[in-house]
Amino acid sequence: MFVINAFIEFFQTGGVFMYPILLVFAFGFSIAVERYLKLNIVRRENRNMWDKLHPVLEEGDFETARTMTEENNSTISRLLSAGLESQGAVRRRDDIEIAMEETMMEIIPQLEKRTPYVALCSNISTLLGLLGTIMGLIAAFTAVANANPAEKADLLSASISVAMNTTAFGLMVGIPLLIIYVVLNAKTGEIVNSLEMASVKTLSLISRMTKRISE
Repeated sequence: MFVINAFIEFFQTGGVFMYPILLVFAFGFSIAVERYLKLNIVRRENRNMWDKLHPVLEEGDFETARTMTEENNSTISRLLSAGLESQGAVRRRDDIEIAMEETMMEIIPQLEKRTPYVALCSNISTLLGLLGTIMGLIAAFTAVANANPAEKADLLSASISVAMNTTAFGLMVGIPLLIIYVVLNAKTGEIVNSLEMASVKTLSLISRMTKRISE
């Protein structure tokens, strides 16, 4: 309870710039939560699908694998479906590889969608905090210029203390958002790496089976 009251007092004494910083935090955090949940769902769906699909590919049953990927909406299914369709049509490694690379180029922007806004909100909140402090200091020095000389020191120190609240709050918002942005980037990179691993393994299995058939 004491912490909550202290934060409320801290927020109220920070001035008008505390509200846009809070708004930026709400916007950035909502995007971060949505992206975090989405990436976790994508990773889980991909893992489940790969666990089912990999044994089928190992057996060389590409027709069944094609059907499985067409009936599934996961990201890895979209990627491998493009390769398996090319495999069924032309059976050339280069064409299969190009088809999967083109699909990967479509998938990556979808995984990274809206994530940069989290970093943007981090930077904006920090800059708003600095702007609030500068505006507060301008107002403080203006007030001190017209104050009683005996009260100037106390008035100036109190005004500076209040003005610095916005910088502190901007950093309190900006640092967690920046950490969250790094976490989201790491999760996205992990998913992309797993997709690349699956595409390479699938391409290798297709090439191996094609070579075996030709022999």
